[in-house]
Amino acid sequence: MNRSNPAPPQRIAILGAPIDLGASVRGTLMGPAALRTAGLLTVLESLGLDVIDHGDVGIAEIGELNDEPPGNAKHYRQIQRWSRILARRSYELAQTGAIPVFLGGDHSLSMGSVNGVARHCRDSGRELFVLWLDAHADYNTPATTITANMHGMSAAFLCGEAGLDGLLGDEARASISPDQLELFGIRSVDKAEKELLRLRRVSIADMRAIDEFGVGVLMRRLIEKVRARNGVLHLSFDVDFLDPEVAPGVGTTVPGGATYREAHLIMELLHDSGLVRSVDIVELNPFLDERGKTARVAVELIASLFGQQITDRPTPTNAIVPEP
Repeated sequence: MNRSNPAPPQRIAILGAPIDLGASVRGTLMGPAALRTAGLLTVLESLGLDVIDHGDVGIAEIGELNDEPPGNAKHYRQIQRWSRILARRSYELAQTGAIPVFLGGDHSLSMGSVNGVARHCRDSGRELFVLWLDAHADYNTPATTITANMHGMSAAFLCGEAGLDGLLGDEARASISPDQLELFGIRSVDKAEKELLRLRRVSIADMRAIDEFGVGVLMRRLIEKVRARNGVLHLSFDVDFLDPEVAPGVGTTVPGGATYREAHLIMELLHDSGLVRSVDIVELNPFLDERGKTARVAVELIASLFGQQITDRPTPTNAIVPEP
């Protein structure tokens, strides 16, 4: 009698990026350690996943850089080093077939992490869509920014906006188009940033849209869009997407964020879709947290993303998507 072999466990590649120079409040460099301490690896392994922790990346191997820094981007040179090493490591991890999970660190790390995954998807002939769960749009450039903090420029950089053109150097810049970016939970946007988003026609589900339609309707709309184009998803999860009552451990709190249950539903729907091929967890600042509350919530949400459920549900037949 023929017996089919069970599918091998899904592989997860963890990589920490202890960077906090892109933000105005220091402390996110402790984020990777806090997520590990809160039990991220243990929870993922308990779900039957094959988890490999690659430790924290460093920038010592990046030599001297000689491009002209932009005039309105704080700590450009250091963040450039982080972006280059993260773009390289992200590309390498994506090529292995594992799902890279990047532990931040502030949101400037996405300039490297998402770029590497986008390069891999481009090589594989797949479109990469980016779901940006965030209180902020992060769509500033050196020309529009008020603060000059580079964590507020990461989404714009990924969509090919000008101003940080030398950031990656020899690392091929694999930009996504603005229609591949989905801003979700937004509730704080600068004036010039808002105009740029309007010109680029970036899809935005702000908190009013979430209040009006609910996360279920909006997430299913996104999933259908990605699936219709045979795409895959990168989830960039900024913990300030959550309401400060749920996640106080961030340096850029904005009232009126997503509830605990709304966030879990998003993660559960993403898991059911089978489309997520890479993840960022950013802006966790343990120095501002309340006895590890935000780190624990983040770990619980990532567990939902990878399949943790209170009760067993039938797996949708369309939940498995071939790797890019």
